[in-house]
Amino acid sequence: MNIIQTKNAPAAIGPYSQAIVTDSMIYTSGQIPLLPETGALLDGGIVEQTEQVIKNLSAVLEAAGSDLTKVVKTTCFLQNMGDFAAFNGVYEKHFTGKPARSCVEVAKLPKGALVEIEVIALR
Repeated sequence: MNIIQTKNAPAAIGPYSQAIVTDSMIYTSGQIPLLPETGALLDGGIVEQTEQVIKNLSAVLEAAGSDLTKVVKTTCFLQNMGDFAAFNGVYEKHFTGKPARSCVEVAKLPKGALVEIEVIALR
C-alpha cells in the first residue's frame, strides 16, 4: 500500500492522504475545488467548481499511475441537488466510461465548496 501526495493537486486539509494505492486499485480522498497553488477555494458556480474538482482528481490519479478512463466508481457530494443537471453536464464530459456512481446532497462541504468527488480507479 502506498500513499500518494502530489503538488499538482491541493494538499490535504486534514489528517489524510490524497490517495492510497494498492497493487491494482487507487482510492482517492474527496477533492473539493481548491486551487493547488494557493489552497484557496475557486470562485464560481457549480460548473467552474466541478471542473476544478475533476482537474484535482486527474492530478492525483496521474501521480498514482492512472487517469479518468480507469475510474470504476465515483461518489459525488453536492451542496444543492438543484445543481444536479449542471453538475452532470460537466461530469459526463470527463467520465466518458460511465463509472458506477453515487450522488447525494449534503448540508455542508469543507470551505463552503459546492461539490466534492472521490473515486476508485484501476491502476
